[in-house]
Amino acid sequence: MTHQGSPKWNFLDMGMLQIGVVVVPIHAAISQKDLEFILNDAEVKYCIVSNRELYERVTAARENAIGLKGIYTLEKLPDVPGWDNLVKVPNEKHLEAFQGFKAAIHEDDLATIIYTSGTTGQPKGVMLSHKNIVSNIKSTIALTPVNCDKRILSFLPLSHIFERMVTYTYMAVGSSLYYCNLDEMILENIREVRPHYFTSVPRLLEKLHDGILQEAARQSSFRRKLIYWAIKLGKRYKGRKGMSLPYWFKSLFADLIIYRRWRKALGGRIEGIAVGAAALLPELGRLFSAAGIEIREGYGLTETSPVISFNRFEPGGVRFGTVGIPIPGVEVKIDEPNDEGEGEILAKGPNVMLGYYKNEEETKAVIDEDGWFRTGDIGKFVHKRFLQITDRKKDIFKTSSGKFIAPQVIENHLKSSQLIEQAMVVGFKRPFPTALIVPRFSMLKVWCQENNVHWTAPQYMVINPKVVQRFQEEIDRLNEDLQNYQRIRKFYLLHEEWSMEKGELTSTMKLKRPVIAEKHEKEIETMYAEVS
Repeated sequence: MTHQGSPKWNFLDMGMLQIGVVVVPIHAAISQKDLEFILNDAEVKYCIVSNRELYERVTAARENAIGLKGIYTLEKLPDVPGWDNLVKVPNEKHLEAFQGFKAAIHEDDLATIIYTSGTTGQPKGVMLSHKNIVSNIKSTIALTPVNCDKRILSFLPLSHIFERMVTYTYMAVGSSLYYCNLDEMILENIREVRPHYFTSVPRLLEKLHDGILQEAARQSSFRRKLIYWAIKLGKRYKGRKGMSLPYWFKSLFADLIIYRRWRKALGGRIEGIAVGAAALLPELGRLFSAAGIEIREGYGLTETSPVISFNRFEPGGVRFGTVGIPIPGVEVKIDEPNDEGEGEILAKGPNVMLGYYKNEEETKAVIDEDGWFRTGDIGKFVHKRFLQITDRKKDIFKTSSGKFIAPQVIENHLKSSQLIEQAMVVGFKRPFPTALIVPRFSMLKVWCQENNVHWTAPQYMVINPKVVQRFQEEIDRLNEDLQNYQRIRKFYLLHEEWSMEKGELTSTMKLKRPVIAEKHEKEIETMYAEVS
């Protein structure tokens, strides 16, 4: 268990994989209930944690984890087995035994079990073979411009298959890999390491965007207008290929006065950022790519080791608002498409998991006899070969008026607002959709300062009449781009952000809708109280 990566985790991971030990990574922010479930379900024998906090959590779970024999820490603690107990200089006998263990491993053998928290129910153990992971590494190497001359910064948890797999890829091509150990140090580490590439979740790009807007608010009127102009210009970017001459001149000017400052803030050498795990707002991908920070969004699941599709770095290989082109060796098809070509996304290839651990029924429900894996995501192909995700199959609901609502589409549209941090659309068996909204308080504070609204604690700001009115205006503006049946009729502002620690988000930052709906049942009822 660890919050983020380090070379020691790589040594342990690769050492265990080479002798046939099945590695079960556990997210550090997991609930105590799920921790105990995984330790028992996976029949974990030994657990390695990074620090005292996690050591104490596993120790507390030990009473109910009957198979657990030992706990080790990487942080040196008195009277606790640690790193020194795990490493030893091998002699000839050790090396001979090692080669025997290594030779006995088959590519189809189980390599790791990764538990997905999901948005409902108990965690499911995804069984991935050595072949599953290696096939994804080989496909990814062909698509990314990383090599032995590039520097990489890693800050996503290695308990996620996404960061773990790309870490193997970096090592396979000889890239220099640096680790960030604290979330609050990410930007400082980026400036220190000056990486060429890193992988990220959309949240970091959203924070960078917020930081740019906050910095603009502190500038002179003239400078602020220039920054806003450059942002607006960047969000219209469609790629280097086919750029009109007037846009090219404007882009060149914006780069001279604005964009190069952004690259410098990211170390000055940044070439690209691969984004996954959650939906990226297309305008953010366009904006940073226009600034010379190429953003490439991909798609995959733990069950697919993980990459299914990816936007390429070569000219013509990217379409913002899509998750790219299926990677080599992986087939993708749309099951039972509607008139618009939308349907459930199915994937097939050497990256598809062996199945769910101790759960044959669930395995048969998602993998058919021909090897097609049901992702549970709804999507379609656009521009012939680019895959676009529109929603989760199980999240789509019908209103009492008979209209089907795909909440993620609306939520992503709402989050395109500078004032909205998080949003969850509600409306199952209700007459119309409503939304629970968490404001982006950093930007709300800027608006309050500019409009002489006294700033206090967030719990008071969300009920401030002027703030509520400002959000009503914003919702009205956003509704103009939606179909009538999709429009948000009412909303409720919340002062606390949803988090994984509180059980409201999955480990990949997806909304746990039932949990949030239950927690805010009163607020939801308030929005529908006047409906007869």
